[in-house]
Amino acid sequence: MNTPASPLSAAPSGTAVKAVLFDLDDTLWAIEPVLVRAESLLYEWLRTHAPRVTAAHTVVSLRERRMALMQTDPRYRIDLWKLRHAALTEVFAEYGEDLALVDEAMALFSEARSTVALFDDVEPALLRLKEKLTLGSVSNGFADLERIGLAEHFGVSLAAHRFGRAKPDAAIFHAACEALGVAPAAAVYVGDDPHLDVQGAQQAGLRAVWMNRFDRPLPEGIVPDAVCRDLHELHDWLEAQAAPAA
Repeated sequence: MNTPASPLSAAPSGTAVKAVLFDLDDTLWAIEPVLVRAESLLYEWLRTHAPRVTAAHTVVSLRERRMALMQTDPRYRIDLWKLRHAALTEVFAEYGEDLALVDEAMALFSEARSTVALFDDVEPALLRLKEKLTLGSVSNGFADLERIGLAEHFGVSLAAHRFGRAKPDAAIFHAACEALGVAPAAAVYVGDDPHLDVQGAQQAGLRAVWMNRFDRPLPEGIVPDAVCRDLHELHDWLEAQAAPAA
């Protein structure tokens, strides 16, 4: 982890940290294998239940259609569940498949989307952190924290598709802070995306820790309050913030 002397570790704020908010995908688990598996399971289901769709499309071409559809309506950038549902509805209608099956397809995908492998540090670190701090989550995705088994760790869990605003909009960060009863200056946001998570949280008045589990480069002009490779390093950084000045 970056030490206080590092240019990527800002000087401690005068406000004590009272809450930590977490991103989910690529912060608490790796998202790529989850999506690959979920889309593969859905495609195999489509082979049986919507064969005209799979005769015309691959997993890749269905993804390309979905990304094109995202550009047609701003709500699809916020509600990824709605985007997937709309994309399936569109392709089912185009190929004459039973639209009544779209909800079943989405249920299968959503269950697979919430079947994740937590990074090894996540559960022990969350248990340590919540002994002293209030925890929450803010995500643009639609993972089911109850199904994953993490919901009990968080005092609030905001998902963009339910809240109606998505990161980096300050409103979703502020709503999470309000739900936890803390000022933005007393909260730290932890996430892997330099723009959505680091820049977004800082512009909303929170401190931001960049979770860089995959040794990615930091875009020029973005300066997190700290950089961590796992939640144990985050814990150590938070402990350092709480320590009295020498």
